[in-house]
Amino acid sequence: MHLNIFIILKIQILVRLFEEDTKDNKKYIIIAILSLERIGDGRIIPGDGGVYQRIKFEALTFKPELQEVIEGNIVEVKEFGAFVRFGALDGLLHISQIFDDRFDIDLENKRLIGKESKKDLRLNDRVRVRFVSLSLNEDNVRESKVGLTMRQPGLGKLDYLEKEAAKNA
Repeated sequence: MHLNIFIILKIQILVRLFEEDTKDNKKYIIIAILSLERIGDGRIIPGDGGVYQRIKFEALTFKPELQEVIEGNIVEVKEFGAFVRFGALDGLLHISQIFDDRFDIDLENKRLIGKESKKDLRLNDRVRVRFVSLSLNEDNVRESKVGLTMRQPGLGKLDYLEKEAAKNA
């Protein structure tokens, strides 16, 4: 049984928001719909442009946890730090949580440069970070507030971590 592709896309957009798992009452972010099955017939309500259909689905989910280590890409550089995208969310990597160094901020070239170390952080760099604060918005995932750090051993720009590992090998 195939569903109209438009309906599937609309369902995917709607369910990317937080869903509750009744077993453990925790919130998850739905990343992708793996399978989808209609249950019974849909309903049309007069005066409403939508079609309502009960469904059963399997999904790939993500639940961010405090102190969890993740990898992501720098998607924006600001005067106060950088934003890191990991899956459906962006987190703030505040300038105080980047390196043990002070920074020159080059907004024109979208990068932060360490004054002493000369290490830089640029747009599209791959980084390993840790969640230090989470305030998840159930109504709009994109408005969630996520604080990140990379000022601990094993965290940072992946290029620098790889060079350090090779040097110590």
